[in-house]
Amino acid sequence: MIETGRPAERAILIGLNYPGQDERETEDFLDELAFLADTAGAVPVKRFVQKLEIPDPRTFVGSGKTEEIAAFVSSEAIDLAIFDDELSASQIRNIEKALGCRILDRTNLILDIFARRARTSHARTQVELAQYKYLLPRLTGMWTHLERQRGGIGLRGPGETEIETDRRIIRDKISLLKKQLKKIDVQMATQRKNRGKMVRAALVGYTNVGKSTIMNLLSKSDVFAENKLFATLDTTVRKVVIGNLPFLLSDTVGFIRKLPHDLVESFKSTLDEVRESDLLLHVVDISHAGFEEQIKVVNETLRELGSSDKPSIIIFNKIDAFSHVAKDEYDLTPVQRENYSLEDLKKTWMANDRQHPVVFISAKTRENVEELRKLLYDEVRKIHITRYPYNDFLFNLSPNP
Repeated sequence: MIETGRPAERAILIGLNYPGQDERETEDFLDELAFLADTAGAVPVKRFVQKLEIPDPRTFVGSGKTEEIAAFVSSEAIDLAIFDDELSASQIRNIEKALGCRILDRTNLILDIFARRARTSHARTQVELAQYKYLLPRLTGMWTHLERQRGGIGLRGPGETEIETDRRIIRDKISLLKKQLKKIDVQMATQRKNRGKMVRAALVGYTNVGKSTIMNLLSKSDVFAENKLFATLDTTVRKVVIGNLPFLLSDTVGFIRKLPHDLVESFKSTLDEVRESDLLLHVVDISHAGFEEQIKVVNETLRELGSSDKPSIIIFNKIDAFSHVAKDEYDLTPVQRENYSLEDLKKTWMANDRQHPVVFISAKTRENVEELRKLLYDEVRKIHITRYPYNDFLFNLSPNP
């Protein structure tokens, strides 16, 4: 939880169970929303789920569910209602009126976390641009107090309403921030060019899968890492040497389900580290119940970035969550995921990816990290010798790591 010095806000979480979506999947989505809320500093008190084909255009959930939620908000002194989808300006206005508490949608919650975690001027500019883009189409919903203004002498505007003035100010601000980011993009592109032709690898993956911890292990650096969503916003680049082979390794912002489009746009220069890398290290939290869905989200985001066809290593992290003790052949109890040993994991479909090399590690306990280092050495070497074919003899003279 982010420390703010104020008492934590009591929040309720609201989501929909869509056709074809089982209840376990809906719970997983709300678990993630709860983690987001906790990261932002709120305390999730209760969850509300309704089965609907599409969100209600007025209040997201139906009228009966809205009344049920309103009664709970009133009786339990709830400060905040957080919805697991993006809401329109009219929905925010209607729901706020019906529930009598502050309303946040998933996009606004993620933007809030990014704003709190932005440490450099670059990250702050990116987040601010995304926030203004989110705010612009929702200004109408925020200016309901104008409806209460009475006409009369001295109250007629000079030809431009207050809301239009604010829209113009925000458009000007967006234009200014875009210019600032363009300058930063040029500076960062120059920095990347100045790194020479060294092989570049990028850590990618869902948020909170352990990318920064792996970065620290491989580069022997001290990149900020914690068990929170979006602990890393600014890309960190470090020189790594394995055996006799140097290369650059970057740690990038984590992906997430329904990552706001404006954030992807604003963080373009940060994500250029992914676009311009030679090798992707796709880190997966194998202990997470929904890790297969997380893999899909990351692969879809990579496709959007035009980077899905890059050479990749899949790193299944957090194997320390499993028992690592092989079952006795006489033990007839059913095998559960948490009972898998490392050898069991290596026999699953995950270990037999024909397109990408796969490794199972624990960055926390350093188990199997040497296997990762050797695999990384081999993959970087392949790229290096195609770029510098005359240097291949150097690798044959020096031992592998």
